[in-house]
Amino acid sequence: MSRAETAADRTDGAPQRTGTAPGPAAARAARLRWTLGLFRSELLLVFRRWRTLALFGVLVGVPVLVGVAVRIETRDGGTLGGGAHSDNGPAFIQQVSNNGLFLVFTALAATLPFFLPMAVGVVAGDAIAGEASGGTLRYLLVAPAGRTRLLLAKYASVLAFCLAATLVVAGSGLVVGCVLFPVGDVTTLSGTTIPLSQGMLRALLIAVLVAGSLVGVAAVGLFVSTLTDSGIGAMAATVGVLITVQIVDSIPQLHAVQPYLFPHYWLSFADVLRDPVQWSATGRNLGLQALYAAVFGSAAWARFTSRDITA
Repeated sequence: MSRAETAADRTDGAPQRTGTAPGPAAARAARLRWTLGLFRSELLLVFRRWRTLALFGVLVGVPVLVGVAVRIETRDGGTLGGGAHSDNGPAFIQQVSNNGLFLVFTALAATLPFFLPMAVGVVAGDAIAGEASGGTLRYLLVAPAGRTRLLLAKYASVLAFCLAATLVVAGSGLVVGCVLFPVGDVTTLSGTTIPLSQGMLRALLIAVLVAGSLVGVAAVGLFVSTLTDSGIGAMAATVGVLITVQIVDSIPQLHAVQPYLFPHYWLSFADVLRDPVQWSATGRNLGLQALYAAVFGSAAWARFTSRDITA
């Protein structure tokens, strides 16, 4: 589906002006239908792209590679080295050979530092700049959607991608873990044992929390996307910001600013595997993501609603 066809689809359902003004209820219903139609078209635009499918393919492949590597390493009854914890978070990979469900946690921990945020940065960076570079942004704004509503629909579609990408990683890890390793009751990081059903629920909760950890990246990418008419440039700049921030977060001498960087608490989801669950670090992470969403979302709105659309 080309950008022009997609933009045409998004304007077809726009409320049309008539000789008589509709009543307040009819006007609200028309705006609601248009908003839902706009969001639906944005979802289709994101998830039908070959680039998005390629990103999903990469994300599916990570748990497969990790699972196969662990299976080969432990096929003769060997174990993986290392302690139960490390400076970079819990070593879930040590538990994979005993319980395939831990491949879900391992895959999320492996993809969160780079693969997942990189994928989100690509999608978010292309949200507005891609429309401009494709020549469809002005055509799209002809419809009475309003720039604010369009920007919100774009951001909502990026957040939907965050959740979908995280679930793809978790789903791939679960399938591969069940195929290659035994699956049973889960031993928490506190040493207690919980039933498999409860472990599955915690795995789903962790996937949702990881998706929530990407909210800040999505907002930063959307803001960058409003600064340029080059989709490729916006994607590259967003990924560049991501890499730079993660480098800063890994330098001990910069510890004073690290708690304010959006990736700092990304691995806090490990506390969900404690008994009882510890929410302090997770709460700080979600609060920080909300702050980034508010700041950079507002900056994106201010830029997008005031810029001169020429493409």
